[in-house]
Amino acid sequence: MSAIVAAVARHATAAPDRVALRGGREAFTYAALAAAIEHARRRLARARPRALGIAAANSPEWAVLDLAALAEGVPIVPLPGFFSPAQQRHALRDAGVDLLVTDAPERYVDLGAARDWGIGGTGLRAMRLAAAPARLPERTAKVTYTSGTTGAPKGVCLDGAALEAVAKSLADACGLSAADRHLAGLPLATLLENVGGVYAPLIGGGCVTLASLDGIGVQGASGFDPRAFLAALEQHSATTVILVPQMLAALVDAIERGAPPPAWLRFVAVGGGKVSPRLLERAEALGLPVYEGYGLSECGSVVALNTPAARKRGAVGRPLPHARVTLGDDGEVCVAGATLLGYAGDPMPAPPVWPTGDLGRIDAEGYLHLVGRKRDMLVTAFGRNVAPEWVESELALQPAIAQAAVFGEARPWLAAVIVPRRAGDRDGVAAALAAANAALPDYARVRAWIEADAPFTAADDLLTANGRLRRAAIRARYGARLDRLYDQEEAPMTHYEELSAATARDRERLLAIPFIRDGGAGRLRLRDYVAFLTQAYHHVKHTLPLLMACGARLPERLEWLREAMVEYVTEELGHQEWILNDLRACGADAEQVRYGRPDVAAELMIAYAYDTIARGNPAGFLGMVLVLEGTSVQVATQSAEGLGRSLGLPQSAFSYLTSHGTLDQGHVRFYETLVNRLDDPADRAAVIHGARVFYKLYGDVFRSLDDARTPIREAA
Repeated sequence: MSAIVAAVARHATAAPDRVALRGGREAFTYAALAAAIEHARRRLARARPRALGIAAANSPEWAVLDLAALAEGVPIVPLPGFFSPAQQRHALRDAGVDLLVTDAPERYVDLGAARDWGIGGTGLRAMRLAAAPARLPERTAKVTYTSGTTGAPKGVCLDGAALEAVAKSLADACGLSAADRHLAGLPLATLLENVGGVYAPLIGGGCVTLASLDGIGVQGASGFDPRAFLAALEQHSATTVILVPQMLAALVDAIERGAPPPAWLRFVAVGGGKVSPRLLERAEALGLPVYEGYGLSECGSVVALNTPAARKRGAVGRPLPHARVTLGDDGEVCVAGATLLGYAGDPMPAPPVWPTGDLGRIDAEGYLHLVGRKRDMLVTAFGRNVAPEWVESELALQPAIAQAAVFGEARPWLAAVIVPRRAGDRDGVAAALAAANAALPDYARVRAWIEADAPFTAADDLLTANGRLRRAAIRARYGARLDRLYDQEEAPMTHYEELSAATARDRERLLAIPFIRDGGAGRLRLRDYVAFLTQAYHHVKHTLPLLMACGARLPERLEWLREAMVEYVTEELGHQEWILNDLRACGADAEQVRYGRPDVAAELMIAYAYDTIARGNPAGFLGMVLVLEGTSVQVATQSAEGLGRSLGLPQSAFSYLTSHGTLDQGHVRFYETLVNRLDDPADRAAVIHGARVFYKLYGDVFRSLDDARTPIREAA
């Protein structure tokens, strides 16, 4: 049995009613947690997977499944939500995952059918995958994929003994006990939170809160609302939390601006990237108990950590008891103890002493100080590893970009020095950046850039003899200008970001309409769903005519947008027939809908779309595209799942919602590149104006549906 699961069992015997895990609406006492782990372990024993993938939001059930797999000896492969779809598929293949458990099966419809996976009555679904066996080192307990140093990140294979050694060291060093309440602020797919935020507190007998990250102010790979996070710390009376440097910086800034500091915190661990000494000073001045640490996935996460009993500013702490740290002849930090077995798919075992690639020194008191990186890998302020060569290769694929050097060590986003194909071609480079960024996950996107004074050459010492960038020399030449980009309060907004910001309030009003909220929660009646499909048919059947009309009316300067309209036409062909098929599956008269008339609200929205194209600026039609596809991405799949459960309808009744929830995710990325290419202020203004009007008109469609069901709600 896993030592962590054994610790849970001991606490279940000693204090069965003590709460071990909390989520949004559920809680597990230690007795209930031990029982749930055993139940899930038996499920896994019957399923007999070679490798188990977990792709789900933070929740107690995530932890239950993870611990059950540890107990059963099934290799676990957490899939980070901030990975791109291509990176996730790579991880599944690379680790040979043949059983995937997820709370978002719509993201993996191309891999197979999903079925219920009963853990405490949750919405987790299981998918059997046709995966070829992968070459994993013997005793592999977890395959953790780091934040994507390239498009195909490596899977770090760790055994249970290594994970447990690190967790035990952390529990002892931090003095974790039954009095502690940990709030998980990082995804559980992140090894640091998995080991330090779940395993270590459970060993100490404390309580772990695994709430939805969106609900506590953490969005995606780099979005963070410090006031929401501070409120969550207070709400859950958190005593411990793990942060990346950018989260700490945002919290410090919010408290300095007047936000109330957390009252219960006693230990804030900060890691995942370099922490500014000035930031630590500001945090200490506010009374925040911040302790910097250091680690990496290949060493089971944490290697060294400052603690209340042993703390030195400027150092990342003393090595934890499980880790033996030495320095190579060149000053490279080398670690033994609790290190990786090897990489997934690599037949070579890892050496017993792992070279980290970091340069450091150990002082007379045993504290480890980091002084730089041996290789070019950079770590953003959000703790994401990025190989600049990866991003540069994506940029170099764009015809408008001749050369690019990417920077962003310890920064919240990436910046680049770019040599355009044509000097001064800022519009061309902006379009190229938008296209390249669309192929990259958000943590690896370039948010700002400067134009190089001249091409990089070996003659001016900016390239090596074989053509590789001399990054230090480029940084020395352009560093001051790069730093000025970061001196701004925010990165320069793209046109798409401007559009999103300008219409945020309109979008919130639309999503707050009761009909939409109830649809997402599965609280509509069959007649309501049929009424929605009816109105959807009457506006979707105009999609192709509108796209063709828009393409015909676009001026010559927007020829590239006309080509995009053709691509949209190909994608949207026949979607109205999907809706009629859904109506038939609901038992409705599809032909009556086909030859009927829409409600006034839907008719007015379509009329305005035609009028925008014919009378105004046809680029304004992109405002309607934003509204329809953006809303679809946010609510379609969730509504299909909720209504499928509440109405008991077959999956064939939700082909329109299900397909659009997935399809429109790709459309939104494509749409973003189009909007970012609009360089005429009049075109951009037309899109913003169109989007705001369409949010109102599309909202009226749902408001009319709401009005029609009011007597039903009152009767209920």
